[in-house]
Amino acid sequence: MKDMGAEPLISFRDLSVSYGLVEALAGISGAIPPGPTGLLGPNGAGKTTLLKTLLGFLHPDRGTLSAFGFDPSRSPLEVRRRVGYMPEGDCHIPAMSAAAFVAFAGELSGMPRDEAISRAHEVLYYVGLGEARYRTLSTYSTGMKQRVKLAQALVHDPDLLLLDEPTNGLDPQGREEMLTLIRDVSTRRSMNLVLCSHLLRDVERVCEHVFVINQGRLAASGTIAELTGLRRSVYDVRLKGDTTAFLTDLMDLGCEWREAEDGHRLFLSEGQGPELIFRAAHECGVQVRHLRPGSESLEDVFLRALGHQVQE
Repeated sequence: MKDMGAEPLISFRDLSVSYGLVEALAGISGAIPPGPTGLLGPNGAGKTTLLKTLLGFLHPDRGTLSAFGFDPSRSPLEVRRRVGYMPEGDCHIPAMSAAAFVAFAGELSGMPRDEAISRAHEVLYYVGLGEARYRTLSTYSTGMKQRVKLAQALVHDPDLLLLDEPTNGLDPQGREEMLTLIRDVSTRRSMNLVLCSHLLRDVERVCEHVFVINQGRLAASGTIAELTGLRRSVYDVRLKGDTTAFLTDLMDLGCEWREAEDGHRLFLSEGQGPELIFRAAHECGVQVRHLRPGSESLEDVFLRALGHQVQE
């Protein structure tokens, strides 16, 4: 990372933001550390609202937010000079070439014109658009437009990169290529970033820390390693027979479960082991066809944070 020390890049306390009568952020508190951080939540959870408040586009109803020691409401330009923002929606000027557009973004960030032009060519090559940099943006595919958005966010070499749904609209190959680029930005270029997404796999691929927001509130936060640690015994099982009574008995014993792609995922309380599963299956006349120990995934953490960890 850039030499930001151990201090948080961004901190917010009791932060609330509304759109009229709709409260998009409802008193959230937390801190974004250096490194790659994931901002997770379903659509409408408040993720983009947090990013726009950080950039000074929205003003809090109450609470505080600090970015690099600045209040974005009072010093938005100071914050924006240090942040690269890749918005979810298109932000292109269709008649401009990619080279001209990215250079223009650099100038808007305070770079001298000659430096912005030189840097624009560099980042366009970096994102894989070097050969197409003189084409007008109206001729670009969706994947190319996403890369241009990444290039304009990188052009002024920011201290923090904000990526709002960067794989939106991409096919599987395009998603992989974009995630590879973002991971390279974080690791080889040592740039701090916040990846805002509703796609768990994108966050797992890139990030070390994660914030889960749901209905404007902070539902979970920490490192992915901490959140998915072995605090509960997890077993993936395939069963044969009527599982209703079996699953009900496990819940009565303090266990949780959810349906998995090929069976069930069981979450046992501390001190419980597979013998509990086999005993309950025997008593309910259910056959255990497959049992494999596992650990909690980010999906498990996400569903638990949103209140969907227990199936009934």
